[in-house]
Amino acid sequence: MVDKPRARKLADRIKVIVAQMLDTRIKDPRLGFVTITDVRVTGDLQNASVFYTVYGNDEERAGTAAALESAKGIIRSEVGKQTGIRLTPTLEFHLDSVPETAAHLDVALHEAARRDAELAALREKATYAGDADPYKKPADDAAEVDGSADSDEVAPA
Repeated sequence: MVDKPRARKLADRIKVIVAQMLDTRIKDPRLGFVTITDVRVTGDLQNASVFYTVYGNDEERAGTAAALESAKGIIRSEVGKQTGIRLTPTLEFHLDSVPETAAHLDVALHEAARRDAELAALREKATYAGDADPYKKPADDAAEVDGSADSDEVAPA
């Protein structure tokens, strides 16, 4: 999928406009502490998906979603005025799950580090199951070992 430069520029502009609108003009009490994380615009510039995060619990997230849904028309008209394009894209607001995913990955990474530390501790205390040198010796070494046993005999003088 090719990222079209015009769509990317429009997405960046919409992100700024929506953030400013939420900060200055939208005065809904249901609106929580919102951060606009990303905006994606389709290649034909007809639809824009606005991703946001809300600081707080599930109740505040639900209230913010309702507030954004009710303010969608005002925000879309302001996007149309400030961008100056012929057809203003429709806006869809999506709750971004990046913070939850990041927290889940952080927990998984800490668990992996803990298991690695346990494994390293076990590895330090480990010993070989058999001989320290499990390889067979060449035939020369075996003959020298046998010859050394014969050298203990006393030779006639």
